[in-house]
Amino acid sequence: MTRIKRGNVARRRRKKILKLAKGFRGSHSKLFRTAKQQVLKALKYSYIGRKQRKRNYRRLWIIRINAAARLYNISYSEFICLLKKKKIALNRKILSQLVLIDQLAFTYFIQFIKPNS
Repeated sequence: MTRIKRGNVARRRRKKILKLAKGFRGSHSKLFRTAKQQVLKALKYSYIGRKQRKRNYRRLWIIRINAAARLYNISYSEFICLLKKKKIALNRKILSQLVLIDQLAFTYFIQFIKPNS
């Protein structure tokens, strides 16, 4: 039987993992075994992080809207409720940007949805 040399295949596989581990500290970027473990862990964290980013941004938008609405004596929940009653379909991201970029427009917006006061 002829001998099969696996040099290229094994090297390519290892280099692929070590390339992903670039920038890790110490042996985590140099030694294949530890690098492989760290790469798997990093990929898992990046997957989880992509889900968490969406949650974190939504929380940030809600905090901004709440802070801006409270300047006009309306809580966040009341504000959202009034929006739904007036059938205004603006998402939290756009409302948050409105608070940051154009405070005057947000003021007019509050006056439009606020019940007689």
